[in-house]
Amino acid sequence: MSEEKSRNGPARLKLVLGGATLGVVALATVAFGMKYTDQRPFCTSCHIMNPVGVTHKLSGHANISCNDCHAPHNLLAKLPFKAIAGARDVYMNTLGHPGDLILAGMETKEVVNANCKACHTMTNVEVASMEAKKYCTDCHRNVQHMRMKPISTREVADE
Repeated sequence: MSEEKSRNGPARLKLVLGGATLGVVALATVAFGMKYTDQRPFCTSCHIMNPVGVTHKLSGHANISCNDCHAPHNLLAKLPFKAIAGARDVYMNTLGHPGDLILAGMETKEVVNANCKACHTMTNVEVASMEAKKYCTDCHRNVQHMRMKPISTREVADE
């Protein structure tokens, strides 16, 4: 019996090490994929998103990734959110009719608003005492990719 155990030891060790290696590779792949799909080059890889990429690049938020605003920061919330949004975007850009103007749905508006408040904490303190509108973008309309102005008239400035 001990002879049989000693023969199975190396096989078991190889199995454990192989599983651990596979796990590390899988986690690294997921981490890379999450980071890559958060960035402007990926988000603007569909031609319909090019104007949004231009306005993001020219905005005061150019130094942050698209999903710093457009996806939950909590990883457990972010994974299904990105999967659903990605599937919807692929469908709309290949089989559907996305239209000329892309508007955020209710869930996205809630996420974006929460992310505004997470980054701009001092603003929250100042605005909390005033009668504020429900969404940050209700007052700060042009922050969202300067969408109210034609591209030819957009500037990089605080509005």
